[in-house]
Amino acid sequence: MWLAQFWRSTVGKKIVMAVTGLIMIGFVIGHLAGNLLVFAGRDRINAYSAFLRSTGEVLWVVRIILLVSVAVHITAAWQLTVIDRAARPVGYEKHQYEAATFASRTIRWGGVLVLVFIVYHLLHMTFGTVHPSFTPHDVYHNLISGLKIWYVAIFYIVAMMGLGLHLYHGTWSSLKTLGLEQQPGVPLRRRRIVWVFAVLIALGFASIPLAIVTRMLR
Repeated sequence: MWLAQFWRSTVGKKIVMAVTGLIMIGFVIGHLAGNLLVFAGRDRINAYSAFLRSTGEVLWVVRIILLVSVAVHITAAWQLTVIDRAARPVGYEKHQYEAATFASRTIRWGGVLVLVFIVYHLLHMTFGTVHPSFTPHDVYHNLISGLKIWYVAIFYIVAMMGLGLHLYHGTWSSLKTLGLEQQPGVPLRRRRIVWVFAVLIALGFASIPLAIVTRMLR
């Protein structure tokens, strides 16, 4: 009963979004670390992929946790949006953004972009449905052949810019929701750290399609 009441409250939904968001951030960090092995060559990144597959049940547990986190995160975000719009059915005649950042103003559209990218990325690099030359278990080949198409590379890069903005505002909002920025003088410093973190993640992911489409990686 208390869990249902917790979920129905806006505070509960925000806490759930914060926790699931942090889970996904952890995945993003690990995923980037693995993907950057492409710069070390075919053998390194394919060996990393083989290692992940060898973990068996552990890998599936991680996938299930991640899938549930994404589903709950999206559901909470959607419901909070509906609640927010119901509370203000008529929008402001004129907006004056004083404290809101570009990342916070575009957080919902950024979330949609990231979701679309996730679906495409799974079809592209995991299942090979929309890949022009998909080879199971050859991650290096799939990356090179899939991202050497310029418009696909551009889509990946744009999506990573959206991910960076989403990470910046989402990470900062999660810290605030969980009360981790209450110490005097800490918020501004942490916000700068969060900004650097989001930029590094976005640049790290974007460097891969950029290096492939420019033939730095072949």
